[in-house]
Amino acid sequence: MPGPIGPDEIRTVAEAALDLRHADGVEVLLFHEWGGLTRFARSSIHQSTWRENTAVRVRVISGGRVGVAGSNDFSPEGARKAAVEALELAQVSVPDPNFPGLAPKADVPEKESGYDEATATATPTQRAESVAALVGQLTGGFHAAGAFETNASEVALANTKGQFCYAPTTQAKLTTVVAGAGSGAADVIAVKVGDIDPEAVGRRAFQKATDSQNAADLAPGRYEVVLEPPAVDTLVGFLSYIGLQGRLISEGRSPFSGKAGQKVVGENISIYDDALSPLLPGLPFDYEGTPKRRIDLISGGVFLTGAHDRRSAALAGTESNGCALPPPNPDGGLPLNLFLAPGEATLEEMIKSTSRGLLVSRFHYTNIVNPIETTLTGMTRDGTWLIEDGRIVGPVKNFRFTQSILDALSNVELIGAETETCAEIALTRVPALKIGSFNFSSASDH
Repeated sequence: MPGPIGPDEIRTVAEAALDLRHADGVEVLLFHEWGGLTRFARSSIHQSTWRENTAVRVRVISGGRVGVAGSNDFSPEGARKAAVEALELAQVSVPDPNFPGLAPKADVPEKESGYDEATATATPTQRAESVAALVGQLTGGFHAAGAFETNASEVALANTKGQFCYAPTTQAKLTTVVAGAGSGAADVIAVKVGDIDPEAVGRRAFQKATDSQNAADLAPGRYEVVLEPPAVDTLVGFLSYIGLQGRLISEGRSPFSGKAGQKVVGENISIYDDALSPLLPGLPFDYEGTPKRRIDLISGGVFLTGAHDRRSAALAGTESNGCALPPPNPDGGLPLNLFLAPGEATLEEMIKSTSRGLLVSRFHYTNIVNPIETTLTGMTRDGTWLIEDGRIVGPVKNFRFTQSILDALSNVELIGAETETCAEIALTRVPALKIGSFNFSSASDH
């Protein structure tokens, strides 16, 4: 079973690419990834896979031109060859007068609890035992489908400015949908595989599936809504994608363009990016070598800043805040470790405060309708219930929603004290939300 290559050997590979004649600057991004995946359907394992991959991506600057080339040959010779190819591409490329230069040498903070040996060395047998524990408690004609992944990686970056960054990371994810006369879903993401309780994941999905049987029809319209964390993750993830990218903001293509310092959502909403938190997997540096730090994006309802790489930061007249993606990347910075600050309410208190509304487990098949208005449309899935007079009356059939994210976040009445890790678009750590009005535009027949 593979393990980490280590920073010394990876640095040797990188240095072979950095020593390149006729180049004004060279940047080398190196990846080593390995892990296992166990898939199951109808409560039986049907696939177990193992993968290991290495990759080298080289960006070369020559005469104001930029070229990028990559290789899976993780050797000094392979890295050198990729660097030569990147130089050749740069020499025939159009000049890029807006290229901001490579990241300078800077100290990178340590990431607390970012790598777990047990996760990096998890075996197919261990994953199979977890799946067995999950499905073993299902009765009454219900079956489970899903996947259990245990992954590890090493990421390193070196450039001719003297910057060298290296970090190993791990991530485990168990996800399942339990289906029969009703359906329910649950998943858990963690740095450490030992933090995942497969029986608890199975119980949660099974309970939702049994509670969603015999769903009734309900007219669409505006309802009070209690969104569980997976549904909140959809809103926060899409808001990040369509609104918080620094380049979109600078180019006037974001709902936050020109709104720094202005109130954009309710005062009880704060959203920040923090790759250094032990609560989420993440790297302590971005893919340009800029050190990560906490970034307050929206604080007390006020928009503060977007996520920047070096190019979008130069466009905005500011500095990169460590949100670069791997090159070539035309989109600019993107926050990858998002938090919505928790409140003090329990899910039970949210339900009790609702006179007539819906409890939504999660959304599915969500798409963007209008990015400037932050309008999304999608479906409820795997558990939707009617709430009347502060108690759950029973399950209802699924709805399509059409709703502005900013309007929803401007109407949040209660915020959950507990948070969960989710990952539809980016890794998020979010609580449940009680929202005063949410638009369900049409009803489903199932």
